[in-house]
Amino acid sequence: MAICDRYAGKQDDAIEILNDGFLKIFREIHHYQPAYSDVVSSFKGWLRKIMVYTAIDHFRKNQKHKMVTQLDPVEYQMASTSASAIDKLSYDEIIRAIQDLSPGYRTVFNLFVIDGLSHDEIAAKLDISTGTSKSNLSKARKQLQKILYKLNEIHETRNAV
Repeated sequence: MAICDRYAGKQDDAIEILNDGFLKIFREIHHYQPAYSDVVSSFKGWLRKIMVYTAIDHFRKNQKHKMVTQLDPVEYQMASTSASAIDKLSYDEIIRAIQDLSPGYRTVFNLFVIDGLSHDEIAAKLDISTGTSKSNLSKARKQLQKILYKLNEIHETRNAV
């Protein structure tokens, strides 16, 4: 579910991706062959790959219904303090911030930053150009910075009160 949650914008979408992924797994389980001697890790990797590909398929299927938002050109600087803003955020807050990214940005961000794919691999999987992949990653980082900055302000406001 954590994989699906990262790629989805809403909890309902994550559940749909999870269900679709398990349907694929149950249909194809008879084709599974362990890739290496550690069968448990091999199976986990196989499951993970299917869930990532299912999330990509879900994105492709629904991208025509989504609009990509443009960011304002303002750059935000955070004041230095003893604890960084990331230290103040929980795992759930970071995942929710990633989910707040627009679908195209979120998918490229997840594939590049979390799953470690190259821009060429992302371009091939999403049927976009390499330049578009790089551009979407750059815009995703800026948008995520803006989201995290706002979360940090909320934390500071709560702590001040």
